[in-house]
Amino acid sequence: MSVPTPLDASRRTRSMIVAGLSTVVEWYDFTLYLYLATVLSRVFFGGGENALLATLAGFAVSYLMRPLGALCFGHLGDRFGRRYMLLASMLLMTVAMLATALLPTFDRIGASAGVLLLLLRCLMAFSVGGEYTGVVAYLLETAPPRRRGLITSLASAASEVGALLAVALSALTVAVLSTAQLDGWGWRIPFFVGAALAAAILLARSTMHESPEFERQQAAGTVPVAPIRDTWRFHRGAVARTFAISALGSITYYVGITYVPAFLGSVGEVGESEALWLSTLAAVAVIVVTPLAGALSDRLGRRPLLIVLAMLCALLPLGMFTLMAGGNTLLIGVGAVVLACLAGGVSAVAAPATAEQFPGEGRLSGLALGVTMATAFFGGATPLLAELLVRHTGWASAPGAMIAAVAVVVLPVMWTLRETRPR
Repeated sequence: MSVPTPLDASRRTRSMIVAGLSTVVEWYDFTLYLYLATVLSRVFFGGGENALLATLAGFAVSYLMRPLGALCFGHLGDRFGRRYMLLASMLLMTVAMLATALLPTFDRIGASAGVLLLLLRCLMAFSVGGEYTGVVAYLLETAPPRRRGLITSLASAASEVGALLAVALSALTVAVLSTAQLDGWGWRIPFFVGAALAAAILLARSTMHESPEFERQQAAGTVPVAPIRDTWRFHRGAVARTFAISALGSITYYVGITYVPAFLGSVGEVGESEALWLSTLAAVAVIVVTPLAGALSDRLGRRPLLIVLAMLCALLPLGMFTLMAGGNTLLIGVGAVVLACLAGGVSAVAAPATAEQFPGEGRLSGLALGVTMATAFFGGATPLLAELLVRHTGWASAPGAMIAAVAVVVLPVMWTLRETRPR
């Protein structure tokens, strides 16, 4: 194998930076939707007792499009290259974000506003279906083998940068505008910012180089013709393991981080503005924890860290939601940060661990079948389910029980994982 020249190394580093930053947009948009759920429920569904449930239901329904998008873009990435797939997905994301910012509201067109919002959510979910897994695969295939954990985890860290931008801008918008201004036009500001950010990332992505792994496949003539079929036929065990790892990552993120503002509003302990600022603190904690966990997986291995994290997820979330329901601002902050650190740790280690379950040929299709399917089941619907459980049982710790239950179920899978860290 030839040794990369300094110019090649520089280009690859630049391409990795662009790829890593790309997940900012994906998570900015989806986090923004949840952080502004109470505002959007008034703007697009007219407010009222069931408006928030309708908004969260729209999020859940749109998430069903993610597996379809992942399979389509996964096939594109495995068949024609990672770079072209990432360009196509970002183009669709830019269009969806801009269209959302321009939508008419409930006051203007009635219930049709909610329908249009749902349709754009579906388009966004389809476009980001292969986004995160495509970036993870690209980083894994471009990184030095012994730094795969650290570099691949940057996709998760960049995601949290997007989440941090979303929550910070949402908090600022809510804080400086009156309710009338917010519902009239202020809610559009974060979506316009997202559209501009997506367009900038799309321009930057046009300078990316193809991953070395796909170039190897092209040179060797091993690019799969039917990657989804081949992956399902020969790597079902890897798909199942990936599904289990991603199930824990999804529920810890979507219940332990993004649902928290709606939870705090639902139990009536803090206002919208305060809940968003607490979520900002949690996002900062994740950005710090994620690369540390990724680097630690390079030293200790993916398997032992996943086992420890699954055990912590089985033990801590119940207590953290109990703390947050108590009304004390300090304890709410502690609970939010602990939950965020758990989610960040799982996401950091899961990124390389899932991608390493598959060979380069068909890797994106394998991640689509495992990661994105798990995200669809344990991501989009879980905030809605958590809200329904809290409302109908009166048990504030029910969301923590959801996380603990998934952790207990997947722990045996973590225990039997084959270590994939390069020696």
